[in-house]
Amino acid sequence: MVKKEGEEMPGLHGGGGGSTGIIIIPSGGGGGGGIISEEEAAQYDRQIRLWGLEAQKRLRASRVLLVGMKGLGAEVAKNLILAGVKALTMLDHHQVLPEDTQAQFLIPAGSLGKNRAEASLERTRDLNPMVDVKVDSENIAQKPDEFFTHFDVVCLTCCSQEMLLKVEQICHKNQVKFFAGDVFGYHGYMFANLGEHEFVEEKTKVAKASQGVEDGPETKKAKMDFTETTLVKKHVSFCLLKEALALSWSSEKAQAALKRTAPDYFLLQGEGPHSKQPRARAGSEQESRAAPCHMTAPWSSPDS
Repeated sequence: MVKKEGEEMPGLHGGGGGSTGIIIIPSGGGGGGGIISEEEAAQYDRQIRLWGLEAQKRLRASRVLLVGMKGLGAEVAKNLILAGVKALTMLDHHQVLPEDTQAQFLIPAGSLGKNRAEASLERTRDLNPMVDVKVDSENIAQKPDEFFTHFDVVCLTCCSQEMLLKVEQICHKNQVKFFAGDVFGYHGYMFANLGEHEFVEEKTKVAKASQGVEDGPETKKAKMDFTETTLVKKHVSFCLLKEALALSWSSEKAQAALKRTAPDYFLLQGEGPHSKQPRARAGSEQESRAAPCHMTAPWSSPDS
């Protein structure tokens, strides 16, 4: 990723005071037009104070697709629901297995054999009734490209590398934010492609007292200094997943970064944890070609 720092945004300064600056309307008004309702202000008060009203308004306008409702998917769903997105669609065509009832807290006991997403629906909705939660029990592999364009954010878990690359290309082409991740015991990964992403960052500096005040003790002059917070506009360019996986480590700069790179990354650079490609037999021609630059992932291949 390349991060470029932009210009300061004049007039946007932090300050004291207990007010959050929340604009509210009566609870029955629907909260349209970017104005937050009283009910939402009470529900999201703490996070509005943390990241601001504008960020919360963008969250409540976001439509999210979450693929894969195993343990990681349940945790992602919980955090999105509590944060207050507009709508969440949980997509999973698999049935509930015994291990799901132990690792996936949104699935009630006695749900064996049911669809994982459908079994998670009731508890997910209970987390935050303000969020529109839907279920899709179809196989992601059967979805047309246009299906993914109906969302602002797409998050894939428990998917094959082939599926990750396919969906990310669709999202990148249509300017849909893309996230991917998975966990394997104590190991896990995540990937984000937000395209060309702009944001603001707080810069704090201590403004000195005016030059005209020279007399008096040092302690008195120090108290006259004050802190000024300015918002600086920044820009980040995210790379494609295929570029991250195809990164060459032959250059000196890349080799210097090896010490800071988790070994798990090289498993993903190979065939991937959910690859369906057959493994090379020892001593085969395929293995001899792949050995210099790839590492075979040691995990079995679940159904996609």
